[in-house]
Amino acid sequence: MQLLMVFALVCTVGSAYGAGDTMPASLTGTRGDPAHGRAIVVNRQLGLCILCHGGPFPEERFQGDLAPDLKGVGARLSEGQLRQRIVDSGKISIMPAYFRTEGLIRVAPAFQGKTILSAQQIEDVVAYLATLRD
Repeated sequence: MQLLMVFALVCTVGSAYGAGDTMPASLTGTRGDPAHGRAIVVNRQLGLCILCHGGPFPEERFQGDLAPDLKGVGARLSEGQLRQRIVDSGKISIMPAYFRTEGLIRVAPAFQGKTILSAQQIEDVVAYLATLRD
């Protein structure tokens, strides 16, 4: 019985996001700007990406090594997989949900109901990460 319940939960979570770990549709209906995306990724106050991830950013000192390196991430993951991980990676990893506002715990009152990144910023980051193919 427990195995059946776990299977049902996995199927429900997977169907909410298409093929399980992907969000294929753009949040804005348009493609993002890779240059803006790179600026967000290396910004320690906005994207916060390099606090945990390392990557091909030679000018940035003290890159993280807690999470997978972003070098070549565009070759490993599709744009839909990248988008899913940024929007709400809670189903996949410990990375924060950058575009989810509901179901979160311990959110400061000033930030309740607000996303970390806008839909356009998400698309910009996806567009940039998709260029990292080596």
